[in-house]
Amino acid sequence: MPYIPLEDHLPGITGLLEYSKETAQPIRELTQILLRGPSTLTEGERELIATVVSYRNQCKFCATAHTAAADILLGEKETAEKVKQNIDTAPVSNKMKALLTIASQVQVSGKTVTAEAIQKAKSEGATDLEIHDTVLIAALFCLYNRYVDGLATVTPDAPEFYQGLGERLKQHGYNRLPQGYDHLKK
Repeated sequence: MPYIPLEDHLPGITGLLEYSKETAQPIRELTQILLRGPSTLTEGERELIATVVSYRNQCKFCATAHTAAADILLGEKETAEKVKQNIDTAPVSNKMKALLTIASQVQVSGKTVTAEAIQKAKSEGATDLEIHDTVLIAALFCLYNRYVDGLATVTPDAPEFYQGLGERLKQHGYNRLPQGYDHLKK
């Protein structure tokens, strides 16, 4: 049960963003820019960063939601699962492995990011902007994970919920739906 009153039909982050639209607006804008804005990293790759960080933070809602979004954007269900289990053997490029390693270091603490990890990413072709965005996405998802779990939001178990959420993230990104969320009431 959430620690504050949230709409029953809006589990996870959605309920929190609806609870405080004033604070939600800049959070949504930043997330939209980072995960759906122009980038040399694909939307699927950026969702993998969110997935790895959320999984390692043991945030079930965010890890499951972003795994679903990554699966949909990548068009398959293998990569996100393998990235969560072992970045080094996952079916992603060496550049992406290096960026996911940096994201994993950020998840522990910004101070755990090493010069060696940055150099490895650069040697695999990562640009300074890709490294910047990886660190910022990882830091942002640490915030989200703590926000969702820190207020004990509802975490659905039904896989179809996350499939629907993943589709919504693909279709609308991180923007608030123009019509709001009342249509999700059961």
